[in-house]
Amino acid sequence: MNEPLVFSALALATAALAWPAARQRLELSKAKHPSLTGHSRMAKRVARLLPGYAYDEARFFGSDGAPPDVQQRRREGFARLAGHLGQRHEQSLALTKQARTGLSDLQFTGAYRVPYQYGPYLRQHIMLGAFVQRTDGVTVTDLDGQVFMDLTGSYGVNVFGHDFYKACIAEGSARAAELGPILGSYHPAVAWNVEQLRRISGLDEVSFHMSGTEAVMQAVRLARYHTKRAYLVRFSGAYHGWWEDVQPGPGNPLPPGKTYTLKEMDNDTLRVLRKRKDIACVLVNPLQALHPNQAAPSDNTLVDSSRRAHFDRAAYTAWLQQLRQVCSERGIVLIFDEVFMGFRLAPGGAQEYFGVKADMVTYGKTLGGGLPVGVVCGKAALMKRYREERPADICFARGTFNSHPYVMTAMQVFLERLHSEPVRAMYAHLDAVWDSRAALMNRRLQAAGLPVQVANLGSVWTVFYTQPSRYNWMLQFYLREAGLLLSWVGTGRMVFSLNYSDAEFDAVCQRFVAAGQAMQADGWWWQTAALTNKAIRRGLLREMLRERF
Repeated sequence: MNEPLVFSALALATAALAWPAARQRLELSKAKHPSLTGHSRMAKRVARLLPGYAYDEARFFGSDGAPPDVQQRRREGFARLAGHLGQRHEQSLALTKQARTGLSDLQFTGAYRVPYQYGPYLRQHIMLGAFVQRTDGVTVTDLDGQVFMDLTGSYGVNVFGHDFYKACIAEGSARAAELGPILGSYHPAVAWNVEQLRRISGLDEVSFHMSGTEAVMQAVRLARYHTKRAYLVRFSGAYHGWWEDVQPGPGNPLPPGKTYTLKEMDNDTLRVLRKRKDIACVLVNPLQALHPNQAAPSDNTLVDSSRRAHFDRAAYTAWLQQLRQVCSERGIVLIFDEVFMGFRLAPGGAQEYFGVKADMVTYGKTLGGGLPVGVVCGKAALMKRYREERPADICFARGTFNSHPYVMTAMQVFLERLHSEPVRAMYAHLDAVWDSRAALMNRRLQAAGLPVQVANLGSVWTVFYTQPSRYNWMLQFYLREAGLLLSWVGTGRMVFSLNYSDAEFDAVCQRFVAAGQAMQADGWWWQTAALTNKAIRRGLLREMLRERF
């Protein structure tokens, strides 16, 4: 026997058997986004290696190599800003400082408002108040009586304006008052809400949960149960709640398990979906249409000026149509996660706005009329939690406060008002109104000579920067001084309520431009030809390597 020939034949046979799996693995790798947001294992490794260190005063004001006179302007501007914020918001700051010791959320958000190297020095001199006492129209008033124009959106809850939700809660509470917080039995509002949600979603059945995260968890759980497949696909940068490995990479202690993080709007992803047999569902967050494959744009990662955003409705619609077709062909459950964007784009949500039907939709936030809620709407075949032919084979999901009477009645009021004339007027020409407002803001910023622009998906805006700088994150504090209230992620997310009038929006524009001009006058956007985004990133890398090794 010719042994070399035998070994060669065995090697070829082994390679032939291994090739399909290797090819499948290669296709999966190609479908991942090349950034760290697409490689969660690598992101976790990088996070473990990243050294913690802080700038001293000299480095804080001169990390970009600005000359001494510019650094002095920054010092003076910083001192003025710190003094002004401290004096105007004394009571709000005092209670924030008191609560921070025992409130871990405040500790976290306070530490991650800016790139971490600047944080310790900044927090010694500038703290932002977390406590407020009232809302009116599009404004929020803090404990010191200082009035802000609200651009936080209450993390997505505030679609129609504060007064709308206060009325929903008050009227809903009155409807539930005789029943009280009874659990297990249902208030009649539940049946009415179910019928409304079936009509809005175009789907067969509904289940109620305590939060948007819970709703997404249940939708995925049901998809796995009915398809008998283990894996879910999420897209790079998208957020679907803080559970298991569905929030992969830094921020989650679990390594990726049964989750594939793939590129959005990409043919390599469609190829993977067509060929693999282990995918139960695909999660889509419509908010990602503003910045596909990028994580939420928080100012704590704003180390240079490379942040970009742009919404192309036609392109994203075409992508969703392709995704819908592939999922239908392969028996993959298509889930729209509308916890954040639900009812902001259209009365029927993203399904109506993009003209694409999902198999399941999750809602939350605004749907509760201002109270916490999560909702799953789905096809009957996907919503069933048991198998009659196998009575012990169930997909269990319950929650003590699911269908809480006060939440259900507030939701009922919300859904009634969703079809009212004032709300229909807010939806009229929605894209035209908010696109023209974004264009107006950009013209004013450009006319003022500021290196700042905005991009929008309707009333959800992101600020980006057109000139390389290490100090763009400072703008959030100048905006606060100008009376504009942002969430803790800073300029990465500005969320308007739809009740903003033209006059109120004009006031926002004026304040925004004035804040930018004050920041520019204080020298934070000093520029030199050598200060490019690439040079900034390379300098940071060298700095981190020195600290690490």
